[in-house]
Amino acid sequence: MRYRTNSDNIYQEGTRITAKENPSLILTISNYYQRIYYCTVVAGKNNKTLPYFEHELISPGKSGDANAN
Repeated sequence: MRYRTNSDNIYQEGTRITAKENPSLILTISNYYQRIYYCTVVAGKNNKTLPYFEHELISPGKSGDANAN
């Protein structure tokens, strides 16, 4: 049986967000697949993708840094 992912994500692709493990690092959600958010660092020189579960992320409304442009 295939795992079917539904659209239960609360953060949309392109949202700027931070992770609980390093709240000073601003991330952009690049993809959501099988309940995992794949994020890239906004001010990073490398394009490494970091995977996070929803509970590992800080909501943009709770962190002023996540909404910065």
